[in-house]
Amino acid sequence: MRDSHLILGVTYVMGVDSSTQSTKVLLVDADDGHLVEARQVAHPEGTEVDPRAWTAAYDEATAGLIERAAAIAVGGQQHGMVALGEDGAPVRDALLWNDTRSAPEARTLIEEYGGPTACAEAVGSVLVASFTAAKLRWLRDHEPERAAAVRSVLLPHDYVSRHAAAPGAEAFTDRGDASGTGYFSTRTGDWRPDLLAAALGHEATLPRLVRSGEVAAYAPGGQPLGAGTGDNMAAALALDLAPGDVLLSLGTSGVASTVSTTPIADGTGTVTGFADARDGFLPMVTTMNAARILTLQATLLGLTLDELATLALTAPPGANGLTLLPYYAGERTPNRPDATGVWSGLTDRTTRADLARAAFEALLCSLADAADHVTTLTGETPGRVLMVGGATRSPAVRALAPQILGRPVLLPPEGEYVALGAARQAAWSLTGTLPDWPLTAATELTPEGPSHTHVREAYAALRDRTETWH
Repeated sequence: MRDSHLILGVTYVMGVDSSTQSTKVLLVDADDGHLVEARQVAHPEGTEVDPRAWTAAYDEATAGLIERAAAIAVGGQQHGMVALGEDGAPVRDALLWNDTRSAPEARTLIEEYGGPTACAEAVGSVLVASFTAAKLRWLRDHEPERAAAVRSVLLPHDYVSRHAAAPGAEAFTDRGDASGTGYFSTRTGDWRPDLLAAALGHEATLPRLVRSGEVAAYAPGGQPLGAGTGDNMAAALALDLAPGDVLLSLGTSGVASTVSTTPIADGTGTVTGFADARDGFLPMVTTMNAARILTLQATLLGLTLDELATLALTAPPGANGLTLLPYYAGERTPNRPDATGVWSGLTDRTTRADLARAAFEALLCSLADAADHVTTLTGETPGRVLMVGGATRSPAVRALAPQILGRPVLLPPEGEYVALGAARQAAWSLTGTLPDWPLTAATELTPEGPSHTHVREAYAALRDRTETWH
């Protein structure tokens, strides 16, 4: 511990979220998770990015904070392919989770694994384009010279964590983020280097697996570094998600996750059977489209997001028969990577308010479907429903969520929960004990009136009717 901590009588830890859009850094009190200072630095846009942009953003965002931190941990976007050559430099820009070019390769790998059920049994999930293994196969088939030059493969948070460590540290990761690669067994907790070699075309070095709570390495200043984890695992850790709880995350993507004490292997591919950042599992359903649905609709109508919400709430439930299937960026759940958005029920009586409301209803119906999938598969007694993410700022999201979901929704205080989960992990690595950081000032959103079952029924009918179109 540094002298400044002894003088102040408080210990600070630092949590980092290397997300799709930016690096976010929190310096918090290790005892109770109280926020001391926050920073944010933007990342380049696009679905392929030079990973050195992330380390540059890390350096900028943490400047002046590292010296005040007694421990550090990094959370990050899942699945991204960081392929490194003999010199440790990237052989190409990283392919991010939302790059769907590898969808055909994912289907090929599933066949090679022995089919969907065998694939889920092997790695916990049925592969989709997001998974690292599919991206490595794309690299092998489309850029063979670059594939041949690969000597090690990391995930985004692994790459940033190694940068945060003292020079010479080997790469490390945790079971949570590793479970999204397609070459890690959630059942045994081990890498499957044979599956990586099959995807890439040759063997490559993988990061050392470190249990959450253990010290993975040390920073140049001597502070312990936690193992870090994937973004969804970090958020679940920050919110102390328990079996039966459902966490809905409304960011670029939409996510419904819960905690399970046993591994999940869903041969249908609907639920991904990830590991969590402790010793359990994090069944999850992910959609490619969440906040982007609202952003696009606001742009099309020439409104701000606040104006879109106000307008939406003037339309009746069901938007006068207008329904949106919001697959603007393709879709992962259901697995339709080449899909596009579909509007149904447009008439000469459709209003701008209907168009606004249908966008919110589509977002929430998609997430309600996701929540149903994870709770049905785990069989846990239903607990809390928590909702986080930038889109939860919208008054229309807050008003309509309990109506569409048909149950109360707990809205934690606005915050950077991936970075906070990483900070909690940093504190854990510092003391050897997972700290108790209570969730305070949460708002309970309750349904006003009957559930909007007819809205979900109309959405489901359109979803199922278009299945053969994509």
